Amino acid sequence: MQITGKTKIVGVIGDPIEHSCSPQMHNAAFEQLSMDYVYVAFHVKAEDLKAAVDGFKALNIVGINVTIPHKQGVIPLIDKLSREAELIGAVNTLVFKEGTIEGHNTDARGFIAAMKEAGVDVPRGESVVILGAGGAARAVVVSLALEGVKKISIANRTASRAIQLASDISQKTGTEIHGMGLDDKSLPEAISESSLLVNTASAGMDLEHPLLIDENWLHRQLVVYDIIYNPPETRLMKVATEKGSKTIGGIGMLVHQGAIAFELWTGQYPPVDVMRQALMNALDL
Repeated sequence: MQITGKTKIVGVIGDPIEHSCSPQMHNAAFEQLSMDYVYVAFHVKAEDLKAAVDGFKALNIVGINVTIPHKQGVIPLIDKLSREAELIGAVNTLVFKEGTIEGHNTDARGFIAAMKEAGVDVPRGESVVILGAGGAARAVVVSLALEGVKKISIANRTASRAIQLASDISQKTGTEIHGMGLDDKSLPEAISESSLLVNTASAGMDLEHPLLIDENWLHRQLVVYDIIYNPPETRLMKVATEKGSKTIGGIGMLVHQGAIAFELWTGQYPPVDVMRQALMNALDL
């Protein structure tokens, strides 16, 4: 990669940021397509966020990915929010265009794109269950609501968070959404009636951690989608496979949310297979 006076700049901000694999993923795609772009990681602290965004705008940066802890804090600095970003209440992609700043959240579309890539149809008119009620769960719930899912049940260790999330997104989208605790007696029935189970809880990263649900609730008609990407096969996925369920891991969502940001910046959809391999290499998987 040769950087010249014409090279366009995109990147990612966060605190910390050294762990990010986005530079490897995007730069591999730029190289494959022979595009004169470079993707850089910027360490930005919360107190410097406005100065950083103003600086990007002044320097004609094309676009920026936004990660923890800035996904909410950046919103007041944005001129125009996408529908998904508004509903999710978080932004992970900035586009600098003609003196304005657009804010997007590509997690929702990335979640759906990875599902379709795995050969799974969006369960429109059907029921789904989401485990967890954090920021990732919010993106997943919004994506499924906008895609026309009939009913969403959110189960979380702290029931009040699930109930609050359900109420908020239900009011904004008109979708039937219920929140409950992981110990709620109606959860087994909700899973039995669902065609899709999505885990968004970070507990899935630990292969030794007990499952959040009883494995006997899983069934062959259920697609189990764990958005945890490391390890590539979580304990939930392993058990679900043994039960005869189709499974989807989190690598695809991570790659596709990046690919959608790439397209927002360049107008061109990148080679997803190249981005995926670069990500796997960066994660030593």
